[in-house]
Amino acid sequence: MELGPVEYAVVEFPGSHFHGEVMPELADLARKGVIRVLDLTFVRRNEDGSVAHMELNALAPEEAAPFEAIEGEVHDLLNAADIELVAAGLSPGSSAVLLVWENLWAKRLTEAARRADGRLLVHERVPHEVARAAFEALTP
Repeated sequence: MELGPVEYAVVEFPGSHFHGEVMPELADLARKGVIRVLDLTFVRRNEDGSVAHMELNALAPEEAAPFEAIEGEVHDLLNAADIELVAAGLSPGSSAVLLVWENLWAKRLTEAARRADGRLLVHERVPHEVARAAFEALTP
């Protein structure tokens, strides 16, 4: 199976205040074919320091409802070591969403580069603060 560029993100919700605003946007990106969600896992660090995690497919129907609009099959790409690493960075009483996605928008370009025997040398994401500062510096 050919894949486009794959990325991941971890979004922490201090105090476990997850209101679901992210899910409609994520579902919209998937529905429009911009991304394909490959894995989605939830992690919580309890006040006592203990850690719990749950895959999307293990959620109760009422908990999973906001995620139903996400098209595609969610795989089990994330492993216990990934979850432990994320949990170690969480504040007590907080939760996080670990998301792995394929950038479908870049898949055709990636395939064309491979057919042309192209080789990716560098791919970095410019941090938001750096990009914002650069653009603000251009504004008189």
